[in-house]
Amino acid sequence: MFNSLSDRLTATFKGLRGKGRLSEHDVNVALRDIRMALLDADVALPVVKQFVSSVRERALGEEVSQALNPAQQVVKIVNEELVGILGGETRTLRFAKTPPTVIMLAGLQGSGKTTLAGKLGYWLKGQGHTPLLVAADLQRPNAVTQLVVVGERAGVPVYAPEQGNVGGHDAVLGSGEGTRSFGNPISVARAGIAEARNRQYDVVIVDTAGRLAVDEALMAEAADIRAAIQPDEVLFVIDAMIGQAAVETALAFQEGVDFTGVVLSKLDGDARGGAALSVASVTGRPVMYSSIGEGVKDFEVFHPDRMAGRILDMGDVLTLIEQAEKAFDRSQADEMARKFLAEEDFTFDDFLQQMSAIKKMGSLKAMLKMMPGMQGMRDQLDSLDEREFDRVEAMVRSMTPFERTHPKQIDGSRRARIARGSGVTVSEVNQLLERFREAQKMMKSLARGGGGGLPGMPGIPGGARKGGGRGAPPPQRRKSKSGNPARRAAEEREAAEKSAAARSAAAGSAFGIPGGAEGARDSGSPLDPANLPAGFEKFLGGR
Repeated sequence: MFNSLSDRLTATFKGLRGKGRLSEHDVNVALRDIRMALLDADVALPVVKQFVSSVRERALGEEVSQALNPAQQVVKIVNEELVGILGGETRTLRFAKTPPTVIMLAGLQGSGKTTLAGKLGYWLKGQGHTPLLVAADLQRPNAVTQLVVVGERAGVPVYAPEQGNVGGHDAVLGSGEGTRSFGNPISVARAGIAEARNRQYDVVIVDTAGRLAVDEALMAEAADIRAAIQPDEVLFVIDAMIGQAAVETALAFQEGVDFTGVVLSKLDGDARGGAALSVASVTGRPVMYSSIGEGVKDFEVFHPDRMAGRILDMGDVLTLIEQAEKAFDRSQADEMARKFLAEEDFTFDDFLQQMSAIKKMGSLKAMLKMMPGMQGMRDQLDSLDEREFDRVEAMVRSMTPFERTHPKQIDGSRRARIARGSGVTVSEVNQLLERFREAQKMMKSLARGGGGGLPGMPGIPGGARKGGGRGAPPPQRRKSKSGNPARRAAEEREAAEKSAAARSAAAGSAFGIPGGAEGARDSGSPLDPANLPAGFEKFLGGR
């Protein structure tokens, strides 16, 4: 969602790098670009003014003038101020001392309240709680049915004593008497809390009705429900794609319902989404959660510092680590570490375990985008065909247990059988086996500390054993300098050019791609193996 904003901010900072000293003119030019980027991203004008003023005050002070790297200091200031706009600190749910904790959802119709109720219930269930969903939206057609379906997918029980509006030609308006009543949402909410107490559910999530626009009836009903059930948390669900109207809607709900936290839905959309950055600053209420997809698992705690890091292309490694800790089994990880240190062969069974864990973490594209510096490779990542993993898995599962642990014994007839069983060609099976052999060699080389580092990843030492190890390269003799002054000058100039090229390649990107992000953009095809570091395409399942 913040791709455009991220690209423009990254380009602005790129113009500051390489300057040993920043003048007031340099700072003003950068701030003008930042201001235009924020305004184009639909960030509210008062928020932009306050943000630019704070950054200018700090950027023109001693904090930057005395820094060893002024450009990096400006990036640090922008990052800190951006974290402040997003809420400053991570805020999670405050649970009641005496269960059940009551959470009320409010927002406009179409903002994603009902879907989010299921996602929040699923997330709470994963945290060890026993949530109950209460269907108090009795106005929108089939809202109760939708919540029941969402609850089934999330594995969370739903309390729905009223069917509500089930559709039909007279579903919305009655016989000239305004909005037709389909039940009392206040009674349903109260009964849901009583049901939770009786059945010992410790969290109640109340889904309330929305409207297509802010109106008095909507606010009155929401305020009445809040007064009746006295919720511990009132979460305002807002569509991150609605633009500048986000601020007006948030202020109206704050005045009418007085919510305690904000949830951003549809954060995976392609709209500019900058207005979502304004909500926390304008209302003074923290953004607590975000919805990043349609599945019940596409839900995460909103961390202002991590979101600022994503926007500034600094990555979100902490979230990536948290996802990995949930997906990878500790015993399997310990066994892989033992095999690695003992230099045992990496088998196809190990490969299947790793692939299963990666799938649990979610989309490979989303994971790679969390790596620092990957915004420049966005087009290549978006074009990555994740179905390649399914084809590779089909080939591996077509092997017998013996073949998975003894890939060298897979001869021509076995390869033909594997190809028929997985619906691929024999050449694709051959390519998989060849890549797998190379991956085994690379892992053994890393375990021995040979080669000086990871292939294609400059600057990451692999370490070496005492005495150099079997994989250590022999020491090279230093070439003597020529006695001819002109020839010696030419040799020194050539050596300097090679050194500069090596430094440029090392600093290119997190994956050591030649030419960095610009080179990746100009490559012929998405994620071309020729542009990837040696050995990296094995883990992408490339053809």
